[in-house]
Amino acid sequence: MTTAVRAPVENRALLGLVGQSPLARVTTDLAGPHPGFWAKLEGLGVGGMKARPAVSMLLGARARGELPPGAPVMESTSGTLGIGLAFAGQALGHPVTLVVDAELEPPLRKLLRAYGARLDFVDRPAREGGWQAARLLRLHELLRRTPGAYWPDQYGNPDNAAGYVSLASELTDRLDRIDILVCSVGSGGHSAGIAGPLRRRLPGLRLIGVDATGSTIFGPPARPRLMRGLGSSIRPRNVLYAAFDEVHWVGPAEAVHACRRLASGNFVSGGWSTGAVALVSAWAARTHPEAVVVTVFPDGPERYLGTVYDDAFTAAHGLGEPAGRPVEIPHPAVEAGGWTRCRSVTDPRVPRPAPLP
Repeated sequence: MTTAVRAPVENRALLGLVGQSPLARVTTDLAGPHPGFWAKLEGLGVGGMKARPAVSMLLGARARGELPPGAPVMESTSGTLGIGLAFAGQALGHPVTLVVDAELEPPLRKLLRAYGARLDFVDRPAREGGWQAARLLRLHELLRRTPGAYWPDQYGNPDNAAGYVSLASELTDRLDRIDILVCSVGSGGHSAGIAGPLRRRLPGLRLIGVDATGSTIFGPPARPRLMRGLGSSIRPRNVLYAAFDEVHWVGPAEAVHACRRLASGNFVSGGWSTGAVALVSAWAARTHPEAVVVTVFPDGPERYLGTVYDDAFTAAHGLGEPAGRPVEIPHPAVEAGGWTRCRSVTDPRVPRPAPLP
């Protein structure tokens, strides 16, 4: 199923709206009291969090001659990057086609179409790799049928991470000290793009990755995931495994509880990724009370009113009492449910040496 729209007219004045999202102090209890952490509210920025990498990827392609003026842009997305690409397409004059899936929330479908994006749906997950693999298969089919179309490839494009350098600068402009950075991990772009510049100024910075239970990014096998926008059924090339000091996997019950506590206690909240990073950031602040802990809230709550904030949805999926603390596992390849923590981060794409006889 597709919807057609006319190509946008370039409007580079929009580029000046990217960035400068608010920085909020979060102190509400999340799995217990904590001294507080800082959250960059990217969901309140024009074009959302993914406007930064979307603009970076298209400008990079334009500079290299890979994307001629007015050429179509095609990408797979679970939603948030779609908003960013719709913004970048308007700003730079490129029609945007987004390959999405049947689980994309109806309000976001309407919003993406209103922003001028063409939606192409896949109606069933792939046997291996789920919705993500199905979207990528459909994307490659569309690219073969559309000469001159450009695929940004958010999972392997270094311009993805480069788009977040401005976010790192905005953090250091506001905060003299950052000890712990907590980042959700999907394509790997924002953790790499923020941590790299910050560590050049703050070499002692610790990076904590937050993944979804059922994601394969850090080693476990891919499993069906209820949470969208966090985790992956593939291992993106943009993930810089060596940069992480530890990783936490968060389940949907924990993310829902954190989102609702944020909304009722600190007024700022969001979706699955926001709840997951907030929970881990509160844990980091509680266990390191002298540290300055910073995270990024990728989105706001509006997209999730029928899921995260809907009692019927959470009851239907059995999202009951959340865990109060993470269970520690010795190696990322160990499969565990719920909130789990591992302090040994390795690149699962590199074969592990066989044990000595």
